[in-house]
Amino acid sequence: MLFSQTRTRFVVLPPCGLPVSRQFRNIQFDSRHYDELLADMQRFRGEVYLSDGAIQAADLINGRHKLSIDVDSWHVLSLDSEGGIRACLRYLAHQNARSFDDLWVRGAALADCPKFGSHFRWAVEAEILHARQMKLGFGEVGGWAVAEEFRRTLEPLRVILTSYALGQLLGGCTGVATATSRHGSAGILRRIGLNPLQWDGAALPPYYDKRYGCQMEVLRFDTRSPNSKYQEAVTELSAALARSPVICHDALDKDSEGVCDRLVTPLLAFLPTVAVPVQPAMA
Repeated sequence: MLFSQTRTRFVVLPPCGLPVSRQFRNIQFDSRHYDELLADMQRFRGEVYLSDGAIQAADLINGRHKLSIDVDSWHVLSLDSEGGIRACLRYLAHQNARSFDDLWVRGAALADCPKFGSHFRWAVEAEILHARQMKLGFGEVGGWAVAEEFRRTLEPLRVILTSYALGQLLGGCTGVATATSRHGSAGILRRIGLNPLQWDGAALPPYYDKRYGCQMEVLRFDTRSPNSKYQEAVTELSAALARSPVICHDALDKDSEGVCDRLVTPLLAFLPTVAVPVQPAMA
């Protein structure tokens, strides 16, 4: 499919202060560049979400859609020839998660549903246990945003497939994602291999999230097994990510006044052998 031969190129931002897998061959330490790219991504994400009605202007800080998990997450950015961000995706890896309450997805509206809230919790905790038993990483995919002019191109599919590519570079991982019906995002995710989260043999139903003003779904993923139709594309994108610039924030630089002024956990459990609508679907 030649997904890597497009008008855009990838740049990767790893979790702040954490070592990066040797699978990535173009690692750069540049705190200022990291800060600039993270701020640009947050502004871009804010513009897309605001335009789509998923957030309000009051949700932005100086035009930026800032989340506390951003500096602890992997971000795949798709940049145009001018260096502008045209799409982005976030993967938040969890090394120590033991329960539903340790995850970002705990804030999903479904968690408050009297009928399905407990099923949601139990299903997610079953996924955490499964990942631990399989010795896989576990994480959450979110932050997917695509510029409007790219939504009728391969870019949305290309960017979401990088979640599988990134996960494979990190040694394989499973996890969960919330996806909106807006722009057909949930449908795109199901086509590439994500499946509805299940409990006791039944899929959890879609739910309405008033924060984003749309129907949402909770999906599960396993980066080892994308839809076979896209396996070749994932392999191609994995190679593209491996040679893309990975801009690291040097958290050990005490003179830095950037976004990361603290040290985070020094090593993910699965590193170094391992280290993901059209959003606002996965905020």
